[in-house]
Amino acid sequence: MDRLAEHYTLCGAALRESDRDRWLACLFAPDAARPHLFALYAFNAETARIRDHVSQPILGEMRLQWWIDALEAPDANTFRAHPTADALLATIATLGLPRQEVLDLLEARRFDLYEDPAPDMAFFDRYCDETGAALFTLAHRVISGGRPAADQTEAATLAARHGGRAYAIVGLLRSLPWHVAQRRCYLPGDLLTRHGLAARDLFARDRTPAVAAALAELRALARDNLTKAKQAVLSLPRPEREAFRLLALPPLYLREMERRDYDPYETQVDVALWRRHWALWRKGF
Repeated sequence: MDRLAEHYTLCGAALRESDRDRWLACLFAPDAARPHLFALYAFNAETARIRDHVSQPILGEMRLQWWIDALEAPDANTFRAHPTADALLATIATLGLPRQEVLDLLEARRFDLYEDPAPDMAFFDRYCDETGAALFTLAHRVISGGRPAADQTEAATLAARHGGRAYAIVGLLRSLPWHVAQRRCYLPGDLLTRHGLAARDLFARDRTPAVAAALAELRALARDNLTKAKQAVLSLPRPEREAFRLLALPPLYLREMERRDYDPYETQVDVALWRRHWALWRKGF
């Protein structure tokens, strides 16, 4: 096995440990696209967890800058010792993926490093777009064999935007117990204000009707985006829909969050592996 093939394999192994849902979805992808998806998603998983591996924001900034340097370096040989970076750079070069979208994703991750709350819904949407939607856009281009951005259809753009927002919202709601423990608030400030809340109410672990209503509003927003994403996906050519198979999973997690015994501060929202695999196989969302 040559170096690059080994690094793609290592990305798959790392993804299996760090983001089982995306790893499962990759198993259904065409053989030619799977290694590139492994690289893209392993990169996302590694950079999304930078905050968890540093003791202070400046160290996280340094890690983000390392990735920015890797993407902007004229000579990729410098980064071949890092399997994920090597595989990601090879994928970008092979398929002509837009580096700026990857750089925008890294810039969005700066918010993760600090304790400033999300100020409003406009910021929240932009964060979801630059993380969740960007990944679906890039995955669609991988599945399409590196189709130029100018050839991106309106349906694919809408599917990525609404699918990415839905997937990101569900992920942030699932992560609420960890974020509260770290005094991080991703819920939009204007949404909280509308319900008479502030970030401090979440950090105090208030279990009030207002908190329940705010979270229900975000779940409804996720479902609305899922509906719009499904409409857009179904209008795509069948091979291209593969980029959005992952959208079969958010409804499973939303149902868990709507159980009577759901506690937003304690419940670890999870679904049995076989149910996730079945949903992905059926590709219903």
